[in-house]
Amino acid sequence: MSRPDYTNDDRFDGLFLQIAHQTQGIEPLLDTLFSFLRRKSDFFSPPGGGGDIETGSEAAIAKVNEVVKKHADIYLAGKRKEEEEERLKKLRLKQKREAEAKKKQAVAAAAEKSKEENDGVIEMGDDGFDISSDEPASTPAAAKAAAAAVSEPKADAPPAAPTTEQNENDDIDDAKQDEEEEEEDNSPPPIGNGGTIDGKYVWTQTLQELTINVPLPENTRGRDLNVIISKKHLKIGFAKTKQEFIVNDDLTKPIIVDDSLWTIEDGNRLVLTLQKSNQMEWWDAPCQTDEPKINIQKVQPENSNLSDLDGETRQTVEKMMFDQRQKALGLPTADEQKKLDILEKFKASHPEMDFSNAKIN
Repeated sequence: MSRPDYTNDDRFDGLFLQIAHQTQGIEPLLDTLFSFLRRKSDFFSPPGGGGDIETGSEAAIAKVNEVVKKHADIYLAGKRKEEEEERLKKLRLKQKREAEAKKKQAVAAAAEKSKEENDGVIEMGDDGFDISSDEPASTPAAAKAAAAAVSEPKADAPPAAPTTEQNENDDIDDAKQDEEEEEEDNSPPPIGNGGTIDGKYVWTQTLQELTINVPLPENTRGRDLNVIISKKHLKIGFAKTKQEFIVNDDLTKPIIVDDSLWTIEDGNRLVLTLQKSNQMEWWDAPCQTDEPKINIQKVQPENSNLSDLDGETRQTVEKMMFDQRQKALGLPTADEQKKLDILEKFKASHPEMDFSNAKIN
């Protein structure tokens, strides 16, 4: 049995991702690894179990340097290969564009030459005079024939090819239009790189994972829920109503099921952590039918767990969660409650006024 190629072995990615998520940094991750080797192996011991202890440490350091250099070389070789492929791709694209431009120029030149040759032809009549002038036809029949000839283009005539200058102008106009569209989008970055799906949940994300917060009735327990997480589908519902779901939809992109989990926090919030299969792309929504979707061009890398968010962002997300829960219960949101409180204070200050028909906008 051949020895596996451990330099590209991805079987333990899920385990290392969990460790990396908990250690929150490269140095703590390496500390954890070398702590294990120091405590649970003879990695730092002298070869053969005897000799100077410093010899064992030096051998361990040399081995680590050897492995690090090996992977650095693999990384650099991969990057050089990517750069070379990108260079060749750009070169092929440039050559293709140049060939197309030359072809268009040749067609335009041929059309211009043909036009000049036709313009130089003089047709002579029986009387020896030039009859190739563009004077209007002298008879109605001739005029009708001329009009028919103008209105019905020849089937064999090729369409006029756009010139290189026209194509360049079109490219410039398209680029300007794209820039104008980007400038028009002045919306702020999505909070937590996620958003709110009304009536369902609030979600945030990092490149590695997606976090979904679903508001629940107070004192909800795990056994009260029916949560099914699969690679491309998500179901969230209550155990007592097995055929009714809060969420029953295909995910926007696939996830790693074994590394995804859910838990109940504060007795009123379901928190799902979904590990992305492709950890180098952003999602515009958790599920395919979710609306509104976010503009992934606006995302900013940051923490997605509620406990890891900065104070201001966490307050905003918590307010969104509170408003979701209040709407589900048919109660006023935080802003609506604030307006009601202001009205109550005003009513208390002016008992002589009638507020029975007052409405709050």
